[in-house]
Amino acid sequence: MNLIEHFHRGYIQNRRAHVLAEHLSSLIPHSTTLLDVGCGDGRLSARILESRGDIVIKGVDVLARSQSYFPVDLFDGQTIPADDGSFDVVMFVDVLHHTEDPMILLREAARVARRHIILKDHLLDRPLAKTTLRFMDSIGNARYGVATPYNYWYERKWRQAFEEIGLTVGFWASDLQLYPNILDLLFGGTLHFITRLDISVPER
Repeated sequence: MNLIEHFHRGYIQNRRAHVLAEHLSSLIPHSTTLLDVGCGDGRLSARILESRGDIVIKGVDVLARSQSYFPVDLFDGQTIPADDGSFDVVMFVDVLHHTEDPMILLREAARVARRHIILKDHLLDRPLAKTTLRFMDSIGNARYGVATPYNYWYERKWRQAFEEIGLTVGFWASDLQLYPNILDLLFGGTLHFITRLDISVPER
């Protein structure tokens, strides 16, 4: 592990998990079941559970980690192993840009979730965004063997995708202040967003 990776793992990663857990916790309804898709080692969901004992979280991922913060089931990366409407909330945190086609998992989430999809990912709208995000991905994910197709989208493309699937944006925020001081100017700001999408219930 080089010096940059050591700094990232020991300081940046912990701060990011803490700040993200606060953002996400505020968006999760009371007494819900949540499926964390692409949860990695479960660090983030474990942080959420520290302050949200009223919710139940299950994790799935395509890779098995040597150490996990809670049990994680494996899946094929395309079909979520859950019945229709079996969770109140499905959550993706920096997952969809690692897929070749984010629409596949978005549609799967809309099938599995009863109420909401909570999504944290990246935006290309800022100058040099793709170069910066590729660097961040190489530091944060390459050593774990995570696929990095660098499939980042502009905000308008995300919103078009949500509309196509029939998802309504109930909450949207960027500039999440994930990193300390000057680092947030370089690697934070409008490169990141969180949204809570509402599931449309078909009329009968």
